Amino acid sequence: QVQLVESGGGLVQAGGSLRLSCAASGRTFSTYAMGWFRQAPGKERELVAVITAGGSTVYADSVKGRFTISRDKAKNTLYLQMNSLKPEDTAVYYCAARWAYSSLPNDYPLWGQGTQVTVSS
Repeated sequence: QVQLVESGGGLVQAGGSLRLSCAASGRTFSTYAMGWFRQAPGKERELVAVITAGGSTVYADSVKGRFTISRDKAKNTLYLQMNSLKPEDTAVYYCAARWAYSSLPNDYPLWGQGTQVTVSS
């Protein structure tokens, strides 16, 4: 069974840091693009960052310079290092996988269950 399982969310004060992990199982995702998306209450799901199979990265303008996406292909795991967190970063964060890069959440067929990130002011 193919699965993506996120972890690492929590409550943090503004200016703090969190590191999210997404463990993939059931198949290797080394040839897939993998990304982090987030959804705040009352808002649509949006791209945070994506990393391609070749290691190229794309970030939302709102997180550039603060967040870093990375992957460990040997561990089949995706990471999101989040620094200088702001209250507006509060959302449920999801990891997703697709055979090629897309910025559109609806293009991704495989999703994790999500992990809550709450940033207090």
